[in-house]
Amino acid sequence: MLLGISIIMFAVMHLAPGDPASIRYGMNPEVSQSARSEFNRMYDLDKPVPVQYVLWIKRLIKLDFGRSLIDDRPVIEKIAERLPATLLIQVTSIIMIFCIAIPIGVYSAVRRNSLFDRVSTIIVFIGYATPAFWLALLMIFFFGVKLEWLPISGMSPWYTLYMDNAGRITDLVRHMILPVVATAFGSLAALSRYSRSSMIETMGENYILTARAKGLPRQRIVIVHALRNALLPIVTIMGLTLPALISGSFIIETIFSWPGMGRLGYEAIMTYDYPVVMGVGVIATFLTLFGIMISDILYAVVDPRIRLEKNRG
Repeated sequence: MLLGISIIMFAVMHLAPGDPASIRYGMNPEVSQSARSEFNRMYDLDKPVPVQYVLWIKRLIKLDFGRSLIDDRPVIEKIAERLPATLLIQVTSIIMIFCIAIPIGVYSAVRRNSLFDRVSTIIVFIGYATPAFWLALLMIFFFGVKLEWLPISGMSPWYTLYMDNAGRITDLVRHMILPVVATAFGSLAALSRYSRSSMIETMGENYILTARAKGLPRQRIVIVHALRNALLPIVTIMGLTLPALISGSFIIETIFSWPGMGRLGYEAIMTYDYPVVMGVGVIATFLTLFGIMISDILYAVVDPRIRLEKNRG
């Protein structure tokens, strides 16, 4: 999967009009054509695309992503600087999604057709219909420009150098609020709806009806008997949440000027920085596949029948 995606990325990237030498040197009359040719030769850009890909794969096996065409820095070094900022947003968004979406879905299913269920359903449909970039722009305008409650860009402004640790953490949290909400809102709405549907289906099972007939407390029926089985389809959706967050980070990080890997990838695309684009793409793909693998593992943890079938096999 990783190899196939890398081939597609490499091919699409080289099909784009323009070339790195023109982007780097532009219309500078002091740069001769021979210098441009030397630049292409240094970075193997004068070779056929299949040959370039084979050379890139050979370097990748050694965990060498090459050097940036813009500043000649190692790609892995540039990504290492930006990756923590992206993980901070993504991990916080995932925690927020599951800590809010699952309780909302479960409560909506238990209180089906109640006022809470109807209101949450409306909010969910709004979340489905709202593009993340549009929501981000609305929040910037309303909370940042109009009300001036929250900062609208950046991660660590210059003035944090003069703050103590508590002040820096507080300022970082304030800068994170808008990007995290914009990143998580759509997935939160989707997961809460999946949780509700799964819980409603589970609550109609025979063993739940039997538990009710035995007079077990409602809270015990919901949490102990129903919720664990309702988590099975939810765990499957978990594997699809991470890819959506990673793909959305390219837009969200650019809008909020968040110094993460997504913004680095966007800047690399705009400047035809092929090695950086491939490096960011490979790491994003790896994180996506890793998230799907974690989803499969959690599925076996939640459902003992899968472990039993594996042992029998």
